[in-house]
Amino acid sequence: METKLRKHFSSSQIIIFGFMGAILLGALLLMLPVSSAEGQITPFSDALFTSTSAVCVTGLVVQDTATYWSMFGQFIILMLIQIGGLGIVTISVAMAMMAGRKIGLMQRSTLQDAISAPKMGGIVKLTGFILKTTFLIELIGAVLLSVVFCKDFGIEGIWM
Repeated sequence: METKLRKHFSSSQIIIFGFMGAILLGALLLMLPVSSAEGQITPFSDALFTSTSAVCVTGLVVQDTATYWSMFGQFIILMLIQIGGLGIVTISVAMAMMAGRKIGLMQRSTLQDAISAPKMGGIVKLTGFILKTTFLIELIGAVLLSVVFCKDFGIEGIWM
């Protein structure tokens, strides 16, 4: 009789591995020549520091974001900041919800730990509310800032 060996990770381990994975993937993407404005490979240490800083939302940089990174590199940094701000688990649950998948008990428990919710009941609804509110506030801020930036920088002000 064959038994399956299954390793179950705790909520804390899932969150830690998720952040590590996002940081490492971000660093690898930032190392690509397409990520730098000059089209050069960024040293792993610089890419790793930038990725870690973005995911942890600290704002520390090795290279000037506006001049060193290409639009692709800046987009990667923006996505890493978004992932770090909302949280790995929240992003994962949001993607599962958009794909129409059911959120199981383990995912709900991990999500509860990730956002420090007092109880598990209504956790998926709370996540939806957090995501909608976040994106609405970001959209309002982006529109207001782009009006000002477009006066100074033209159409490029939208990206800025």
